[in-house]
Amino acid sequence: MLHKIKCVIKGGGDLASGVAYSLFRAGFTVVILEIPHPTAVRRTVAFSTAVTDGFIDIEGVTARKSEVNELLTKIGFEPLNYIPIIVDPESACLARLRPHVFIDAIVNKKNYGTKITDAPFVMALGPGFTAGSDCHAVIETNRGHNLGRIIISGTAEENTGRPGGVMGHTFDRVLRNKKDGIFKTTRRIGDVVQKGDIVGYVNNYAFKSKIDGVIRGLLPDDFKVRYYTKIGDIDPRGDNAYCYSISDKSRAIGRAALEAVMVKIKEGLLTS
Repeated sequence: MLHKIKCVIKGGGDLASGVAYSLFRAGFTVVILEIPHPTAVRRTVAFSTAVTDGFIDIEGVTARKSEVNELLTKIGFEPLNYIPIIVDPESACLARLRPHVFIDAIVNKKNYGTKITDAPFVMALGPGFTAGSDCHAVIETNRGHNLGRIIISGTAEENTGRPGGVMGHTFDRVLRNKKDGIFKTTRRIGDVVQKGDIVGYVNNYAFKSKIDGVIRGLLPDDFKVRYYTKIGDIDPRGDNAYCYSISDKSRAIGRAALEAVMVKIKEGLLTS
């Protein structure tokens, strides 16, 4: 039974959540590890939101904030009807959880300690990792022809530093902080904004939308931010429903990760 195969995912942002969603829906046991104050802006479709809210439901799949001790008698023995999310920024619980699959999905464009020996099958999302050295496989995260490609030797495409284009908008649809401070806002994800509307403040500096659209991602009010932290993004398509559903990019990456795991099972390299 697939529920006996434990998949631990480092990170619970929107791309990581696409991976968690696909694996969970296929029947695997999935556990997410997060930091105490997640920085995902697409909070309505990020399982990391469960860290602050206790739980979140994304397209019928629920994640709940959990403790590792309560999971040890459950995971791998019985199917879970939710995804546990554990605050563990150092991934210290890996030795206790003993996953079959470990996925570094924080998408920080750099390896912050993931090793190919962390599990029988180790994957990573995006640049900063070398398949065959840091991990067994890398999933391409750059939009374009190779999005979702499973790389078993070598690296993903280099970080372009350019946000993916939506209706011709790239940098102007993303809001980034310009100084350390506390982000304050009364806006919510799903709000409609016009060019020039104030989305929030950091140390009394007003962040204004540069385009018309819908707030698709936004950090919570009273959130401590550092220089160049992404605080939100505006979707120029203006469709509120996109704020509450997994994106095409997240879904493609999630299904690629699922395919990679299923291939390893077929090859007999992953067994419960």
